[in-house]
Amino acid sequence: MGADKKIDKSKLPSRHTTVGPERAPHRSYLHAMGLGDDEIAQPLIGVATTWNEAAPCNISLSRQAQVVKRGVEHAHGTPREFTTITVTDGIAMGHEGMKSSLVSREVIADSVELTMRGHCYDGLVGLAGCDKSLPGMMMAMVRLNVPSVFLYGGSILPGTFKGRDVTVQDLFEAVGQHAVGEMSDEDLHLLECMACPSAGSCGAQFTANTMACVSEAIGLALPHSAGAPAPYEIRDTFAHKSGEAVMSLIEMNLRPRDIVTRKSLENAARVVAATGGSTNAGLHLPAIAHECGIDFDLHDVCDIFRDTPYIADLKPGGKYVAKDLFEIGGVPIVIKALIEGGYIHTDCITTTGKTIGENHEKIAFPEGNKVVYPVSNAITPTGGVVGLRGNLAPEGAIVKVAGMEVQNFSGPARVFECEEDCFAAVQKGDYQDGEVLVIRNEGPKGGPGMREMLSTTAAIYGQGRGDKVALITDGRFSGATRGFCVGHVGPEAAVGGPIGLLQNGDLISIDAVSGLMTVDLSDEELERRRGEWKPRTHNYNSGAIWRYAQTVGSAEKGAVCHPGGKGETHVYADI
Repeated sequence: MGADKKIDKSKLPSRHTTVGPERAPHRSYLHAMGLGDDEIAQPLIGVATTWNEAAPCNISLSRQAQVVKRGVEHAHGTPREFTTITVTDGIAMGHEGMKSSLVSREVIADSVELTMRGHCYDGLVGLAGCDKSLPGMMMAMVRLNVPSVFLYGGSILPGTFKGRDVTVQDLFEAVGQHAVGEMSDEDLHLLECMACPSAGSCGAQFTANTMACVSEAIGLALPHSAGAPAPYEIRDTFAHKSGEAVMSLIEMNLRPRDIVTRKSLENAARVVAATGGSTNAGLHLPAIAHECGIDFDLHDVCDIFRDTPYIADLKPGGKYVAKDLFEIGGVPIVIKALIEGGYIHTDCITTTGKTIGENHEKIAFPEGNKVVYPVSNAITPTGGVVGLRGNLAPEGAIVKVAGMEVQNFSGPARVFECEEDCFAAVQKGDYQDGEVLVIRNEGPKGGPGMREMLSTTAAIYGQGRGDKVALITDGRFSGATRGFCVGHVGPEAAVGGPIGLLQNGDLISIDAVSGLMTVDLSDEELERRRGEWKPRTHNYNSGAIWRYAQTVGSAEKGAVCHPGGKGETHVYADI
């Protein structure tokens, strides 16, 4: 935006706080913070971060935000920094704290919305690090529909343990090894000290990096911006450009809902599948779509997954981490490979003001690299994440198959009413090879909060039994989970779904090739059990988690808590 260009605020939200004699009291607050008349007359840009000292995922965001602000100022905008919460899954994992995680996605989106609305900011740059903060920030962007740019805070560097690269996934699995006597106290502590050596989000293709890839694929982030690890100061380049970009978007009046469309959501789902990304994308993409009023549920996501080749050899199913992907060119390399294979809608507009096809026109695929393969030589011909349906999951379920050789499993059910009960059994080795472990009452409403189960799945894998049992839940799995683990089973137990009717010994069959998950029970028997079923109570009868349980919908639709774009009679950007 040119320095000599007079800003017309007649259609910008900040006119309500900065224009006219009646807004003199409002302007006085801005003057109190050192802003002059010229700065007040410029567009006001919210610079939102999830900075906190909870975890390395978020610790670099404040520094990066300062560079974003300089970019906004360079393009003649006035940045206004604010923060919102995060719940860091790696710390919340394996105990009651995980019930806060998915709830935090809604709180992040809501708090960004309220801050923007209350102060009438004209644009938004959102910086996020840990899992739920990425979709939460993107949900706020499309909900508000003011010109917005997303910026990932970057991944953590891999640790080193006994000469090999490690991630926090190795540490969770080491707990299982330690439980069966295959790792000493000393080695466990050494790995604990070495697994996470820097700032940044978990380094493999877990939820944070999955959604970071989504931010570029969906068009809300600048190309290449998701790739560089958090400690790399090259991130400042992308931070500064993101600040400049939001001002260009204001000038063009290019808004998030111009960018996030059915086709760009399909592009995002393609990239998730191609990278063997987190099953949590099956929640977050529908939730982002919901904010726009677009119908795009778990089944739509899984339809995309079903015919997308798996081409990025990333952990947990593969060999490499985000740093390795960055070193060969980052997310644009994945997108370029998919474009060349005909899997991307190239006409989708992005934050650059250009289409995704134009953005990647000059990207050269690095032939011979071992991280990302061309579509013609895919690791597997179908996506790393697949959807399931059947009489055990009428509303669907989802499983990550990246790196799995065998994609079907049958066995008797072993039913647990919560994660803690299952984890305790696993720690004691109190389960049998061939069983399907069932963890229920962990759905969005029944949990409440739809916990991730990494502690349990990693312990099983660490015990060397990851390919000997299957696990299904109406809760979620971490992006770090590997093995035959099916999440998002719906309807959930709390509303009388079939998973809530299972009994020990019921024969469960899972076929990820055909997309089926069934229990060997007749419709009549399921109905008989439903007549005897009573909902399980929980202890969250006040506070934020109670309120979430009252409003949250099914995982099939993204576990959303309000009517979304279809319920709107006005959009914030148009006030």
